[in-house]
Amino acid sequence: MSRKYFGTDGIRGRANTHPMTAEVAMRLGQAAGRYFTQGLRRHSVVIGKDTRRSGYMLETALTAGFTSVGMDVLQTGPIPTPAVGMLTRSLRADAGVMISASHNPFEDNGIKLFGPDGYKLSDAVEAEIEALMENGTHLVAPGEIGRATRIDDGRGRYIEVCKASFPRGRTLSGLKIVVDCANGAAYRTAPEVIWELGAEVIRLGNAPNGENINLNCGSTDPAAAQAAVVESGADLGIALDGDADRVHLIDEKGRVIDGDQVMALIASRMAEAGTLAHGTLVATVMSNLGLERLLAERGIMLLRTRVGDRYVVEKMRAGGFNLGGEQSGHIILGDHVTTGDGLLAALQVLAALTEAERPASETCRLFEPCPQLLKNVRFDPVTRPLEDPGVTQAIAAAEDALGATGRLVIRKSGTEPVIRVMGESEDAALLERVIDDICTRVASVAG
Repeated sequence: MSRKYFGTDGIRGRANTHPMTAEVAMRLGQAAGRYFTQGLRRHSVVIGKDTRRSGYMLETALTAGFTSVGMDVLQTGPIPTPAVGMLTRSLRADAGVMISASHNPFEDNGIKLFGPDGYKLSDAVEAEIEALMENGTHLVAPGEIGRATRIDDGRGRYIEVCKASFPRGRTLSGLKIVVDCANGAAYRTAPEVIWELGAEVIRLGNAPNGENINLNCGSTDPAAAQAAVVESGADLGIALDGDADRVHLIDEKGRVIDGDQVMALIASRMAEAGTLAHGTLVATVMSNLGLERLLAERGIMLLRTRVGDRYVVEKMRAGGFNLGGEQSGHIILGDHVTTGDGLLAALQVLAALTEAERPASETCRLFEPCPQLLKNVRFDPVTRPLEDPGVTQAIAAAEDALGATGRLVIRKSGTEPVIRVMGESEDAALLERVIDDICTRVASVAG
């Protein structure tokens, strides 16, 4: 069944423009509420959000939808995405909702759904909910309308889960850490966790005003955090995105450490400790060839999935694996949480730093990345550039030119109307030429 609303990570779009409107949000609440209400007991849903102005509108609309079909709503206020998954399971709720467009600018927003187990929904379940949205739902009698309650201890519960993931008996005392919260969902949570574990904390991006989320800050624009690390002489920088489910780290020299390097470090440590399930890391097709080669040298298997941390988690659950992630900084620590968690990933790296007693520039760089180039081409959603014969010919020619020492990954983004063209090759000049050829062909038919 084709999906009308859901993309690779929930429903996302420009706020107050279809499908990211109050009307659609209310219908989604009614449909998801009807899907998850089975049996005669009271049913509940946890709703969290980031700091976007439109979050208030969508939260209210979702609450109206859920309560109108008899579901109680537990509102947490601003809280990281992984905390919603954790609270849904911890509070024995029937579903969870995170209102966030992650790393996108404040004009956008999104809605992510979680099942009672705290995991994001499968494509099949999202399709069933879409069908309910289209076909309508039955409203309950006045005496069965749900209640909405603001819960105050959600952030505190999540903070304790994060601290419990850090090695017992060890602290961050003596370390200076820059924490950039992207003016987003973790603007209070992340600095508090790092400070309570003993570090000196330099806070950035912790003054949200509804419009400055991800603006010149956070994992997608870490320049301010890089400068702060160097200027303050910090040991590490932590740059989260708007909903704190992804992270980029910054070493003491101000250089960014991406998700591939973080996964290499955590996987190696877990393999040495005998805690890496089945000796396997799950990553996506976007992860660098350098990571794959390093893991092979260390006897660690790499399994690749399509792009999206939801698909990484699905592969992890199907195979019983406990570590996965994306180059973009989504790191899933399956022994602790059900989705990507930037803060927990940063804590694992900090544990490695305290153990190694070496700077981050040495501890966190385990391989030399293979030259990789990613370019985006915007397209009119009505067009289908990847089906154009000229584009398919350009892709085939590029694959022939790269041969066995390189690779291509070309896909439509699931969060915005762009074609992402990525390639890897030891020959950087060749790589740039073939990527440019493909992008030119895509742009010529992209509307």
